[in-house]
Amino acid sequence: KEVVSDFFKRHSDVAGVIHFAASKAVGESVENPLLYYENNINTLVYLLQQLQQKPEAHFIFSSSCTVYGQAEKMPITEDASIQPAMSPYGNTKQIGEEIITDTCKVSSINAILLRYFNPIGAHPSAEIGELPIGVPQNLVPFITQTGIGLRKELSVYGDDYPTPDGTCIRDYIHVVDLAKAHVVALQRLLGKKNSEKVEVFNVGTGKGSSVLEVITAFEKVSGQKLPYKIVGRREGDITSAYANTDKANNVLGWKAKSTLEDGLASAWKWEQKIRNSN
Repeated sequence: KEVVSDFFKRHSDVAGVIHFAASKAVGESVENPLLYYENNINTLVYLLQQLQQKPEAHFIFSSSCTVYGQAEKMPITEDASIQPAMSPYGNTKQIGEEIITDTCKVSSINAILLRYFNPIGAHPSAEIGELPIGVPQNLVPFITQTGIGLRKELSVYGDDYPTPDGTCIRDYIHVVDLAKAHVVALQRLLGKKNSEKVEVFNVGTGKGSSVLEVITAFEKVSGQKLPYKIVGRREGDITSAYANTDKANNVLGWKAKSTLEDGLASAWKWEQKIRNSN
């Protein structure tokens, strides 16, 4: 809290905040919920406490499609009902959205909540990418680490879901497309183009891909066979989630441009670079 307070004292001219910092692994949140409540909720409150002291403040929040729980209908629109969270991580995003909404009602803060679907990939330069500490908690880093030989095989959590091939379906968005959505969202607030104190946008591609489809796509872009095994379901995982992105397309003027293969190819390029440089 003191660090945040000190930062704003030293940088009183901050016009907007894009809040990325949070713990983000569903499985880990089930195993260690208090870590997630402490890190994801407390830090958000500290930021908002500082921003509400300003005569005008703009806030972009990294939310998540996990707030929808297991949505009743696909693709998911922003006005879909918020279902009970399937994990402590998802719950922190639901609570975070509520805290922001309540604070904006009684302060000078304007906010945009960006509900991410599943970010993947790395910058095309392979200079910036995802580097998990320990065993990856997300699918694509586990795939690339298995592909490079760091992991013996990939575990696919469940093949008995009510989907075409029995594995979970997600909407995989390239991290560069996601980054651009934040720039557009902040420009909207700074330009006072927002129609409400708090606006919500889905950030995805609008296309769902199953775990097995992602594996097949990786094998295509990497040119190698990926060893994997089917294991039991993982607590906290939902069956399917992919976005309706009409609102972001029409209101923000933003649209994802990269394909699943683009995201996987950039992630693979990044993995090869960091392993070969060691």
